[in-house]
Amino acid sequence: MNFLLLLFALPIATIIIASVLETVLKSPIAVAALTFAIYLIVAFAAFDATFLVYAILYTILAFISAVITRAIMNLVNDDDDDDIVENGCGCSNNNNNSNNNSCGCANRNMYNRYYR
Repeated sequence: MNFLLLLFALPIATIIIASVLETVLKSPIAVAALTFAIYLIVAFAAFDATFLVYAILYTILAFISAVITRAIMNLVNDDDDDDIVENGCGCSNNNNNSNNNSCGCANRNMYNRYYR
């Protein structure tokens, strides 16, 4: 086996692909499961059974990368929320009248933490 591929190219590709998949799927477990499924197919199609050890290591790396990406995305999204005062559904309150809700989600305000 080519150790440069196993120890350099595939781990970097795994980190990049896991970060992209995390932004799409928004689930680190789904990213890890998809990564393992892909590497399992690659293990038997292109490599031998010893590649299964690398497949497990790459799956763990993908999970860690997805968790870090999710944490970074949460930090970025939390920083953006400080600029606009929202009523809980993505509509900004321009007037002080709380009964006038133009976006149609007045009942969602008290359950806002469940919709993030």
